[in-house]
Amino acid sequence: QVQLVESGGGLVQAGGSLRLSCAASGFTFSSYVMSWYRQGPGKERELVASIVNTGGSINYADSVKGRFTISRDNAKNTVYLQMTSLKPEDTAVYYCKATRLWVEYWGQGTQVTVSS
Repeated sequence: QVQLVESGGGLVQAGGSLRLSCAASGFTFSSYVMSWYRQGPGKERELVASIVNTGGSINYADSVKGRFTISRDNAKNTVYLQMTSLKPEDTAVYYCKATRLWVEYWGQGTQVTVSS
C-alpha cells in the first residue's frame, strides 16, 4: 500500500523556521521525483520545490528561493523541506508528491500557519 505521510507543520511566527518531512512507503522511493506543493486559503495548489531521484537536480518556486531547501534521504525513504524566514503568505497546507512517468502519489498534507 502506497503511503506518503507529511509531518512537521504547525504554527510559527514570521521570520521563524520549520522543517517538513514526508515519509514514503509502498513504492520504490529512489526511482521517483519528489516534490512539495502547497495550497493557501482561496488559492490554487502550487509547486514549491522538486528534487530528482538522485538529488542532482532541484527546482524552486521563485517565491521561496533562498528561503526553502528541499532534500531527500533515499535510505530513509524521506523527503524534507527546510523552511526559513517564513512569511504570512507561506501559510498553506503543504503536500508531498511522488512522480515517475505517468504515475503520481500524493500525501494528505500538513498545515503550516505563519503569524505576523
